[in-house]
Amino acid sequence: MSGVAGFLLAAINVGHFDFWRFVAFLTGMSLVIGCGCVLNNYIDRGIDSKMTRTRQRALVTGHLKGWQAITYGVVLGALGFIILMLDTNTATVLLGAIGLFFYLVMYGFWKRHSPIGTVVGSVSGAVPITAGYTAVGGQIDAGAVILFLIMVCWQMPHFYAIATYRLDEYRSAGIPVLPAKRGKRTTVLQSAVYIAAFILACTALTLLNYNGVVFLLVMVCIGLLWLRKALAGLVATDYDAWGRQLFGWSLLVLLVLCAVLPLGALLP
Repeated sequence: MSGVAGFLLAAINVGHFDFWRFVAFLTGMSLVIGCGCVLNNYIDRGIDSKMTRTRQRALVTGHLKGWQAITYGVVLGALGFIILMLDTNTATVLLGAIGLFFYLVMYGFWKRHSPIGTVVGSVSGAVPITAGYTAVGGQIDAGAVILFLIMVCWQMPHFYAIATYRLDEYRSAGIPVLPAKRGKRTTVLQSAVYIAAFILACTALTLLNYNGVVFLLVMVCIGLLWLRKALAGLVATDYDAWGRQLFGWSLLVLLVLCAVLPLGALLP
């Protein structure tokens, strides 16, 4: 979804929409993401067995064998990169490779050892929207960097919210998420900081003429509502409920972002 938004924004800004490149990008990037998901399930099968929300995954239950998952994941990745190489450009292929590397290697290591694993993992999550943008023009310019930062900043409160209301599961799996290591108040404050940074990044997209004023107004308004919800955690007594509400708001913000990102470029 975010990749579509990034592609459409770039296409509107350059004044040309290449349908077949659009299809190639969606297909190739989806396959690469699928590769990451499958191989991550193999890497995390031990952790997944300890968490309620993941213990029914195929590798945990034994419905799939390890070699089957690895083979399937590698095939998905190979096909994805071949399509991206044939029908997009070097920048998009490179971003796909960086995203996959960070997800499987960097995030796979750091999430087991430090709360910064969430920050490391956000690199992968920010790749699709950025790659969608570069698939059109073939270069990483200021617009691509801003889109990357927008998605990094969006992901942090999104995942902190999950870690808050799933805290007992993360503890049982031995994953050192921020609420477990630094406490819930620090999690609230950091969520608020990232949401503020998200609003500023959206503002930069308009100030540098990559989008219009309508986009800016919509994103600032919904961003401030999201920030208010985050700060409510400072006086919350039920952090599970706060985490679920913040998570729900993060999904709403993402939907609005992906809708107004291309539409805003067509408006003043």
